[in-house]
Amino acid sequence: MQLLKTTRNFVLLLAVAGSVASCSALKKKKEKSTATGWNYNDKDQGNFSVAKPQDIKTAPGLVFVQGGTFTMGASQEDVMADWNNIPRRITVNSFFIDKTEVANVHYREYLYWLENVFGQAGMDSVVDQAKPDTLVWRSELAFNEPYVEYYFRHPSYNYYPVVGVSWKQANEYCIWRTDRVNEITLMNKGFLDKRSQIKKELNGAGQDNFNSKAYIMGEYQATPGREATSKSNPLKDAQGRPRTTVKFEDGILFGDYRLPTEAEWEYAAYGYIMQNPQKKQNNKGRGEEVVANKQIYAWKNDGFDNLRYTKKSAFQGAFLSNFKRGAGDNMGVAGGLNDNAAIPAEVTSFIPNGFGLYNMSGNVNEWVQDVYRPITNAGEDDFNPFRGNVFKTVDMTGGAGNLRDDKGRIKMVAESDSALRNRRNYQKSYATNFLDGDSSSNALTSVYNYGVTTLISDKSRVYKGGSWNDRAYWLSPGARRFLEEDLSTNTLGFRCAMNHYGAPETTSRKGQTGTFFPARRNKR
Repeated sequence: MQLLKTTRNFVLLLAVAGSVASCSALKKKKEKSTATGWNYNDKDQGNFSVAKPQDIKTAPGLVFVQGGTFTMGASQEDVMADWNNIPRRITVNSFFIDKTEVANVHYREYLYWLENVFGQAGMDSVVDQAKPDTLVWRSELAFNEPYVEYYFRHPSYNYYPVVGVSWKQANEYCIWRTDRVNEITLMNKGFLDKRSQIKKELNGAGQDNFNSKAYIMGEYQATPGREATSKSNPLKDAQGRPRTTVKFEDGILFGDYRLPTEAEWEYAAYGYIMQNPQKKQNNKGRGEEVVANKQIYAWKNDGFDNLRYTKKSAFQGAFLSNFKRGAGDNMGVAGGLNDNAAIPAEVTSFIPNGFGLYNMSGNVNEWVQDVYRPITNAGEDDFNPFRGNVFKTVDMTGGAGNLRDDKGRIKMVAESDSALRNRRNYQKSYATNFLDGDSSSNALTSVYNYGVTTLISDKSRVYKGGSWNDRAYWLSPGARRFLEEDLSTNTLGFRCAMNHYGAPETTSRKGQTGTFFPARRNKR
């Protein structure tokens, strides 16, 4: 009887303890504004929603690249006599970039979506403009016709890099990919009704398709999912009702996929990750600040650069990338092929670099964002350098509710010079030819004389990396070439990148910007 009584008292004690714990959890202090003293996320104080500071998750296909300083430019003798990549020290902020080049199957997924959304709506021109130019494989003196017919569509080439894609087409793919990733994210989290969304969109929605910017601006109306209308929805309005539309500051939507800048691409290609052997116990040792060695290719090979694997193993002597060793030698001799690829190889073939990125040297060249100039480095910034800016703003001439173009995207126009008169940091919205000749007139022809003495224009875009049909010289990340943005070749593909928000050192929730020291008390 005494044992039974003791057991009952113990159970009662646990119940009381649990009740107290739950009450204390309910009375947990709200995060408070250090500016006004009002609580965040408090239904009794206006419900101003503030997401916890944390870095975004890595979007599909991307790899985190921690930023830093490096020497951008030539890393070997300038045998082409271009001298268009003078070495200079720059800093690149942290960012994301695709682990591999965009493959045929990825681009076919894009075309499939366009055919269903725009093709069924009678907008065939949108589909036609996106198709890669398979005729890039043709040559008057080579039997390449099978590649014209099969390289892009045959299942055997699913995971080979897409080629025949112009800079403009690659840029359009990045915009489409942004929207599809954000759309599936909202559907998976219950903020968009998955069934009605997919049924409407892939049944000839045309202009009325999901676009991230249009959604954020309230120009795209969709059926909310279950989570959006339920009481469990963590997003609330000022009256405490479930908020059915996600804002960018909620930390749910991803940023924009885009082409990497030339500086980002080159930095990522080298795969520099400095390691300090004398790390502290908290695993936050600092790396050496001086990058003393300059690699030639995208991989570091035991302190020196080589095109073959040098460590003693079954791979010793194997080629590390897909390139053309010499005239007439695209893959070696039968029974002992050197790179085992006559044309582009699968996007995950060959050795990845320090960041885990594949084929930054060889396989196919890759488009980057920048407009080409041989003397760009003369005046560019040393932090996130880039040439090609055209500063735009939303076109409000149609009024609210009519801001979307025929593809469903928000219409943008260049900022007017009259609106920039009082600005100190820039005076013109068109900055692509900034510092070309007379800065007041921005006259491109005063220096480059396009079409007469040079092919360089505002449509000339940089590509890098070397390809299956290039000699080893072009495999160096510092090497650079250019092509018109509406042209393509059978040696040129691309990969996407994305901005990284928050602390530059990590993608974890604990990432902080700057160095934090313990607070000190003033002595009295």
